[in-house]
Amino acid sequence: MSLSAILRAGQEAQLIAGLLAKGVLPGLPNGHYIDGAWVPGTGSALMESFDPSTAKAFACFAAGDAQDVDRAVAAARRALAGPWRRTSPAERGRILARAAALIRAHAPQLAVVECVDAGKRLAEARGDVASAARTFEYYAGACDKLQGHTIPLDADHLAYTVLEPVGVCAQVVPWNYPLATLARGLAPALAAGCTVVVKPAETTPFTALLLAELLTEAGLPPGVCNVVTGTGVQAGAALVSHPHVDHITFTGSVPTGMEVMRAAAAHVTHVLLELGGKSPVVVMADADVPQAVDGVFGAIFENAGQICSAGSRLVVARPLHAQMVEALAVRAQALSLGHALTDPGLGPVNSASQMARIAGHVDRARQRGVQVVTGGRATTDPASGSGWFFEPTLLDSLAPDDPAVQQEIFGPVLCVQVFDDAEEAVALANGTDFALAAGIYTRDFATAHRMARDLDAGQVYINEYFAGGIEVPFGGNRRSGFGREKGLEALRNYCRVKSVAARLS
Repeated sequence: MSLSAILRAGQEAQLIAGLLAKGVLPGLPNGHYIDGAWVPGTGSALMESFDPSTAKAFACFAAGDAQDVDRAVAAARRALAGPWRRTSPAERGRILARAAALIRAHAPQLAVVECVDAGKRLAEARGDVASAARTFEYYAGACDKLQGHTIPLDADHLAYTVLEPVGVCAQVVPWNYPLATLARGLAPALAAGCTVVVKPAETTPFTALLLAELLTEAGLPPGVCNVVTGTGVQAGAALVSHPHVDHITFTGSVPTGMEVMRAAAAHVTHVLLELGGKSPVVVMADADVPQAVDGVFGAIFENAGQICSAGSRLVVARPLHAQMVEALAVRAQALSLGHALTDPGLGPVNSASQMARIAGHVDRARQRGVQVVTGGRATTDPASGSGWFFEPTLLDSLAPDDPAVQQEIFGPVLCVQVFDDAEEAVALANGTDFALAAGIYTRDFATAHRMARDLDAGQVYINEYFAGGIEVPFGGNRRSGFGREKGLEALRNYCRVKSVAARLS
C-alpha cells in the first residue's frame, strides 16, 4: 500500500505492460495518509478509480467522511504547534529539496500512476511530474528568506513586522492536474511553515497519497501533510467547512468555488480560488502564422483541452481567419487517439460525465447552426473500442454571445471568433465573465504590450502560449477567482503579518 509496493511491481516499462495487459496496478494505497502513516477510513467503504482510456476500474481507494477529516485536521494542528513549529526555516528548505529529489527519483512510477488515473498522455504526465519536482525545488530556496521589515518611527520607538504561518491549510485539488496543482499549493504552504490537509479529486486520488509518503521519507514530521480521499460531498465539504482550518486553496469550477466561499464564511476562513476560464488567443494580422498555429493548437489540445487556462477561444484577424482555421483543422484531423500509456496524439477525457458534458455543449452548438469544422463527436480508442474520448473539434465564426463562447467547455473544443481591428479584438477577448489567461500573437512589440495592458486576465502570454513556469505568478480575475499561485506571490497566501511596536524609553 505504498510507492515502495509499486516499485516492487516493476519499473516504468513493466508497469505499462502490466496495465495494458491486465488493466490493474498493484501496490496502490487504499487508505488515507494521516499523521505520517497509512490508516483505514473510519468506515469500510471503498471507491473505484477508473482508467479513462478504458473506462474500467483499475484500483480502489477509501471513501472518506467527516470523521476522517477530523482526524486529519487534528493531526495537522498537533504538528503545527509541535515539531513543525520548532523546525528551522533552513531545515524546512532541506526537507523540500529532498522531496524534489525523491520525486525525480520516482518520476517514472509517478508518471504511470498519473497517466492511468487522470488519463493524461504519458509525455504530459512525465512533464507534470518534472513540474512538481521543480516546484518543491523552487520553494525550498524560499524557506529561509521569508522575513519581515523594520519600520522607521522615531528615536523612542521600535517597530517591525514578523511573517507567521497562517496555520492549517486545506488543499482541494482538481482532477485535471492532480500532482502539479497539488505541488504548487503544498510546497509554498510548507515553505511558510503551515501544515496541510489535502483532499484530492475523487477521480484522481493516487499521486497525492504517494507524494505524502515521499514527503515523510524526505523528513517531513508526522501530521504536517495529510491526505483524505473521498467525494466532494462527504470529505471535501467537511474539510472546507471545518472550524479548525485556517486557509483554503481551492481549484475547480465556479459553482463549487462559490460553495467553498460560503462554507469558509461561517468561520471567516481565508480562501484562495482558482476557478474557470474561457481564455482567448488573439492572433493579429501581422502574426507569424506557423508560430500562431503551433501556439493555438497546443493551447487547446494539450491534456485534451482539460486545462483551466486553455486557449479555448481563437480571436483572429479577418485576413488570417480562413488560413488559421484550415491549418488547425488539418492538424486536428491528424491527431491519433489511443490509450494514454501509448502516448497518442490526443488522450481521453477524465470521466464519462466529462465526456457527456463536452458532447452536450457541442451538440447544442450544432443545433443552433454553429459550423463544426471538424470533430464534434464522442468516440472511443480505435484500438480497443473503449474509453472516454472526444474528437478534436473546431467551432467557427461564433457570435460574442454564443453559449459556446461564454461557457467553459473544458475539453478539446476550440471556438473561433473574427475581428477587424485591435479595438474589436480586445472587446471580444474581454467579452466573457472569465479573466484567467490570454495569449497574443503579433510581430509588433508596441501592439503586444498595449494589448497586454488592456486585456483583463491574470496572466498574458505573448508569442508563446503557456510561457513561463513556477517562477511566474498565476491566477484569475472576475469569475476566474482571486489570489495568486506560483512565484513568490504564492507565499503571501500562507503567511500572516504580525506588527510589533515598542516604546524604548
